[in-house]
Amino acid sequence: MSLNLAPDQSVNLSAVKAYGDTLDDGAIQVSFCLPVPAGRQAEEAAKLLMVKMGLDEPLITTIEAMGPALTFFVGYGRCALSVDYASIDIPLSSYPVLDMDGVDAEIEEKLGRPITVLGACIGTDAHTVGIDAIMNMKGYGGHYGLERYRMVNAINMGAQIPNEVLVARARAENADAILVSQIVTQKNAHVTNMTQLIEMLEAEGLRDKLVVIAGGPRISHQLATELGFDAGFGPGTFAEDVASFVLFELARRLGTQG
Repeated sequence: MSLNLAPDQSVNLSAVKAYGDTLDDGAIQVSFCLPVPAGRQAEEAAKLLMVKMGLDEPLITTIEAMGPALTFFVGYGRCALSVDYASIDIPLSSYPVLDMDGVDAEIEEKLGRPITVLGACIGTDAHTVGIDAIMNMKGYGGHYGLERYRMVNAINMGAQIPNEVLVARARAENADAILVSQIVTQKNAHVTNMTQLIEMLEAEGLRDKLVVIAGGPRISHQLATELGFDAGFGPGTFAEDVASFVLFELARRLGTQG
């Protein structure tokens, strides 16, 4: 969402293929582990798996023993498949992404007051890099976090926040939006945590009063909305992406979007 680059007009957007060294060469890099000892037999097993993935000309470039019976591989192959890029619709793109000053000005004009945004890593998740990048004043990559926004009251609750604590804080602060970060995804822990949060908000009668957003490396907009969130933001997201969505979603609900 942060890069609004026009597609290469020389590319057939109805049949976009992976790009390695040359256009349409289908080159793809994969990495994975197999529960077998490192060696020639393990390498052949990795190649066979890549062929079953649909990759032609499999080449293993890295074989590293991770233990007596566990091996890590990096491989390259060619994929003949393509995607219809022209048919893809991204719902989040319907809202423009403004810079920090633009967001502040629009909040003041459309909402007439500062908004309160809570941020937290929920459950047992202790990885705060993502939520800090969005919330903290310094942000990251030259993109300031929500704490620097004049019209945003940003409250970063940190890591390992139980859902019930987050919900109680949202009520106490009369929050407008909740941002949750989920990095740990083993055994779909993120799905459990996110589902539980929505259920608690609904039980407390707060769900429709809040813009609820999830973020993390395995979070997509589709997954988030399927679980009852308003939006999901993955890698490459900055504070202005989130702030713009919250702004325009609140304005839409109030009928002041314009």
